[in-house]
Amino acid sequence: MIRYPARKIEMIGVTAPSSGVGPADHGVLQSAIERLEERNFKLKIGETSWTQAEAKSADAETRAEELMEMLNDESVDLIMPPWGGELLIEVLEHMDFGAIPEKWVMGYSDISLLLLAITLKTGIATAHGTNLVDLRGPESDSTTARWLDVLHTRKGESISQVSSEKFQEKWDHENPSPVIFHLTEETEWKTVSGEPEQFSGRLLGGCMDVIRHIIGTPFGNVEAFREAHIPGEPVLWYLENCEMNVADLKRTLTQMKYAGWFNHISGIIFGRSPANGEVGGYTVEKLYEDLSEELGVPIAYDIDLGHVPPQITFINGAFAVIDVEKGKGKVTQEFK
Repeated sequence: MIRYPARKIEMIGVTAPSSGVGPADHGVLQSAIERLEERNFKLKIGETSWTQAEAKSADAETRAEELMEMLNDESVDLIMPPWGGELLIEVLEHMDFGAIPEKWVMGYSDISLLLLAITLKTGIATAHGTNLVDLRGPESDSTTARWLDVLHTRKGESISQVSSEKFQEKWDHENPSPVIFHLTEETEWKTVSGEPEQFSGRLLGGCMDVIRHIIGTPFGNVEAFREAHIPGEPVLWYLENCEMNVADLKRTLTQMKYAGWFNHISGIIFGRSPANGEVGGYTVEKLYEDLSEELGVPIAYDIDLGHVPPQITFINGAFAVIDVEKGKGKVTQEFK
C-alpha cells in the first residue's frame, strides 16, 4: 500500500540536502521566497538553503539533521529544496527513514535520489516536479503550475495533466521570462513504435545520473518495495538523463536491468534531455529501440520531464495511465 500525504499546503519548508544557494545567487532564492509569500504561502527557511561550498550546502550530517527536523516539524506541509546539486547521496546514511511521516517532498535532478529512496524505503509517495527557484516568476506556465493541484489530490482521487505546448531549448539565466523559462520549441511526445501507446503502472523514477548510484544498496531495493507495497502490480518507470552520452546511458540502463529494476514493468517513459550525445553513430533513438526490444515493453520519449522544462509533476508510487498519440500526451495519476 502506498501512503499519500494528505495536507493542505500552507507552510513550505526550504532546506538544501544537496546544493544550497551561495551568496552570489541569494537574490534568486529571495525572489522565490517573496513570490511564494505573495501567493499566501508561509515559508520556513533552513540555514543550509543559504550556504554552498565544495559542491554541497553543508556536511552530510548537518544536511540530514536539518532535513529530518523539517520532516518532523508539524507546521511544515511540504519540503521543497531550492534546487538540485551533486551530492545528495551522502545524506542517505544519516537519515532515519523509519521516522519519516507522511509529508510531501518535491524536487528533481539530484533531489530525485532522495525522493526515490524515501518511496522505496517507506512506501510514502513523493513528488518529482519543479524546484523552488523556478517558481520565482510573476507567472507559471500551465504545465509547471499544476504542481499544487497534484499535491492537493487526496487518496482515492485522480488527477490528469497534459503535455506542454512548447518547451525550452536552452537556459538564459540572465534574462528570465515571466514564467522563468523561454518556451520556444514545439513539444512532441514520441513512441518507439511510432504508434499511439498507452502505459499504466505504479510510477517510479528520477534522474538516471544519480538514482543509478543506489543500485545494490539498502536504499535502492525495488524488489522489496514491490513486494511490500505494490504486490502483483507492474512498475512504470519515468526516467531522464542530465549529462550522459548515449554509451553511458546504455551502460546505466543495462545495469538497471541486471539489478532487476526492470522486472515486472509495463513500460518506460523518458524525458527530454540536454545530453544524449551519440557515440560512434549510436543514437539515443536507436538505444530506445534496442531497449524496447530487449525488455519487451513500449517506450515513449521526449516527455515533459526533467532538465528541459517545463515538466509534469509525477508522483512516485501513484498508479498512472499515460497516453501518447500524435505528438501529444496525457498523464492521469490515481492515488490508490
